[in-house]
Amino acid sequence: MTDATATDEIAVRDNPAARRFEIWVGEEKAGFAAYRLEGDAYAFTHTEIADSAEGKGLGSRLVAEALAQVRDKGVAVLPYCPFVKAYLQRHRELVELVPEAERARFDL
Repeated sequence: MTDATATDEIAVRDNPAARRFEIWVGEEKAGFAAYRLEGDAYAFTHTEIADSAEGKGLGSRLVAEALAQVRDKGVAVLPYCPFVKAYLQRHRELVELVPEAERARFDL
C-alpha cells in the first residue's frame, strides 16, 4: 500500500457478505473490523490494519465510522475485539451502544 495522501479518498464500508466493515484508501483495502451478528447486536471480533497502513490513524477511523454506521441502524454493539473495546473506553460517549447489562462484562 502506498502512503495515504490528502488527495486519497478514505471510505469505510460495510461488507455484509464478509461480515466486516472495511476501510479503503483510494482503491486499496487498508483493513477491516470483523463482526458476527448476535441477535440484534453487532459483535465485533477482530480488527486488522495492513502493515503498510499502520500508524496513520486508520484503525481508529475504521472503528469510529463502523460504530457510527451501527448506531445509525439503531443496533447494539458487543466489543469482543480488544481494539474496539479500547476505543469505547477512550470514547465514553459511545458506551451507550453497548447494552447496559453487558457493559461490566467488557469493563465499560
